[in-house]
Amino acid sequence: MSATPGSARDTTTTDPAEAPVAKRLSTLDRFLPVWILAAMALGLLAGRTIPGLGPALNAIAIDGISLPIALGLLIMMYPVLAKVRYDRLGTVTGDRRLLIASLVLNWLLGPALMFALAWLLLPDLPEYRTGLVIVGLARCIAMVVIWNDLACGDREAAAVLVAINSIFQVIAFAGLGWFYLSVLPGWLGLPQTDLDVSAWRIARSVLIFLGIPLVAGYLTRRFGEKAKGRPWYEEKLIPRIGPFALYGLLFTIVILFALQGDAIASRPLDVARIALPLLAYFAIMWFGSLALAKAVGLGYERSATLAFTAAGNNFELAIAVAVATFGVTSGQALAGVVGPLIEVPVLVALVYVSLAARRRRWFATDRLTPSRRPKESS
Repeated sequence: MSATPGSARDTTTTDPAEAPVAKRLSTLDRFLPVWILAAMALGLLAGRTIPGLGPALNAIAIDGISLPIALGLLIMMYPVLAKVRYDRLGTVTGDRRLLIASLVLNWLLGPALMFALAWLLLPDLPEYRTGLVIVGLARCIAMVVIWNDLACGDREAAAVLVAINSIFQVIAFAGLGWFYLSVLPGWLGLPQTDLDVSAWRIARSVLIFLGIPLVAGYLTRRFGEKAKGRPWYEEKLIPRIGPFALYGLLFTIVILFALQGDAIASRPLDVARIALPLLAYFAIMWFGSLALAKAVGLGYERSATLAFTAAGNNFELAIAVAVATFGVTSGQALAGVVGPLIEVPVLVALVYVSLAARRRRWFATDRLTPSRRPKESS
């Protein structure tokens, strides 16, 4: 993005020095929460007022996801991954504090927390409870790159953690689903559920929604720098393609809410019941991750990256698994759909909380790389 909320704050200056720069942000960047709320409202309105819109949007699907949503996700992720300095990934893989913390949060604490919240807050709604457990198992590999970039997190670290989540998702998702839906409830004397999902289905989702934009971003940087040099790439090309990440995000939000307008309007109490454990989950995971990052001595950029990669979820995979296993009209599918509807506004709010934490120096400031230093002309 040529400028995003907080990108002009990618420096260690004080608030007074930041204020004039903030005024030079584009209208899109400055009022991002407004545009996101407007996109949500537009999607709900379209879903409720345009006959046959839902079936039309779902007429063509990629790996169980509506084609417009799939395209929006790919457009959204490509510019951010094109910004990654792939020659710096080694500095991330050598940070054992970050990698171990991410693995613990994503694959031990995250699924266990969602399981506990689902059973605690939805004991009488087994379909929604199962849907939430599936959401908790699907670790984020898509929208997290947007939240991390908006919060001025470490792009290289985000790329590495997303790749690790992808690998673990392929290896562990089915096994964890069996454990949390069948084995653990059996040990606790609770009702059990079967989840039939193949590793190939998960791998296919990862290859589509992460592999395509990752390869495109890597090749863009490699050949762009080779042809024109790094200064041209950073100063000319990135500002041109960067805004498409936000365009893709807003487009995806409109389509998501349009597809679920009827369900949300017809079952508002159910949506509220599903939203409660989700809100608790996002808050506990995000603030807990920041606390852990501070405890192990991570600086701001990697602390933000750790928090957003731990709090976000792969709703594309969760929805696809719920639809394929339980049906498109099932309660499990509705729980999967409500996930991103709650996640989007909550994590946008947490972006601003994260930026406020940085301004107040709650965390050490990581040493900035050239790719992260702001340019007043952006």
